[in-house]
Amino acid sequence: MTVAIYHNPACGTSRNVLALIRNSGEEPVVVEYLKTPPDRATLQSLAAATGGSLRALLRRKGTPYDALGLDDPAWTDDRLIECIVQHPVLLERPIVVTPRGTRLCRPSELVLDLLSPQQGAFAKEDGIPVVGADGRAVAGPR
Repeated sequence: MTVAIYHNPACGTSRNVLALIRNSGEEPVVVEYLKTPPDRATLQSLAAATGGSLRALLRRKGTPYDALGLDDPAWTDDRLIECIVQHPVLLERPIVVTPRGTRLCRPSELVLDLLSPQQGAFAKEDGIPVVGADGRAVAGPR
């Protein structure tokens, strides 16, 4: 299975998702989208593959979202894509692409539905258990 992650190594959620992918036995293609921003076609493809709107892939916190007035519903997808291309930090992360689907994985546990079974226990960086020693998701909100 080929897996790709649009990743920001400074983001704890993104690091947890990357670790969960590796815990499933996959070595993903890691796209550090702040260094190598996706182009227009890739952004359109990601939005379509997630089954959501482009707006669902916008990040507000720590970005120029408010300064640009992106909450205005008059912004078209084409204009939003232009903004993301100019300001890649506007892309929410992590986005994971697998043969089983594409998803914005916030919270990090959402990635489990896209992966092969986990190969062992896993806890997030903050110590919260996600996967037990049997490789199964730990019960709790997902």
